[in-house]
Amino acid sequence: MGKAWYQQKFFKYGAPFIILVTGGSFALREFTSLRYQFAKNTQITPEEMKKHGIEMKKPGEVTLESEYEKIKKLDIDNWENKRGPRPWEQNIPQRPQQKS
Repeated sequence: MGKAWYQQKFFKYGAPFIILVTGGSFALREFTSLRYQFAKNTQITPEEMKKHGIEMKKPGEVTLESEYEKIKKLDIDNWENKRGPRPWEQNIPQRPQQKS
């Protein structure tokens, strides 16, 4: 009578692959939606921030133009490149202590 349906290549390799791909897509959608469904999205008011010791600026206080003016005042032409110590270096020079 020929090959039985469970011995054909499509039912042996193709059908499980299609089921895995489509089923995995639905399963991943459910798992990723849980992240956003149970995330704590709460707004913090400026009063609550002050209670924790953080000062918030008013929305119109910081603008692109004001930050540009601060950067324009910096001297970016005269600077010195200072190399940081590497983790594998043994003789790390100590910084000189500042006098208070």
